[in-house]
Amino acid sequence: MNEMKIIRVAQGKHSTLSHLYIGSLFCCYLLEDSVRKEKIQGLTCIPEGEYRLKLNTWAGMNARYGPKYPKLHKGMVEITGIPNFDLVFIHIGNYHTQTAGCPLTGSYWQLLDGDYQVLHSAAAYKYVYPLLVGEMEKGNNRVVVENWF
Repeated sequence: MNEMKIIRVAQGKHSTLSHLYIGSLFCCYLLEDSVRKEKIQGLTCIPEGEYRLKLNTWAGMNARYGPKYPKLHKGMVEITGIPNFDLVFIHIGNYHTQTAGCPLTGSYWQLLDGDYQVLHSAAAYKYVYPLLVGEMEKGNNRVVVENWF
């Protein structure tokens, strides 16, 4: 099975930039909030560790993404098993202010005024979503989160 990894590579003032890998394939950039020792609701990235992915078909975000991506969407990709976090979805967005504690997909990144942002988020999401769902359908739902800084 392909190992799925979120590798954090850089920190901004209020943001964290990561790479998402499935096996040896770099899939996209991810943007999260800051790394913090203590969780602040909606302002903290998920801690390092090993977690599980599942498709969430009942949360409010799912209702928005179904009509937006009707041929693609089977449910939100949720990262589960995170202490003190719930409803953590991989989704679109560009700025750390849009994460609410969730990883945002991006095709490119930019450092602006000391914070990272990701660009072409929807394109990255449309690319990576079927790859993640495909891994889950094969029974591979484990994702490892590591800091490399």
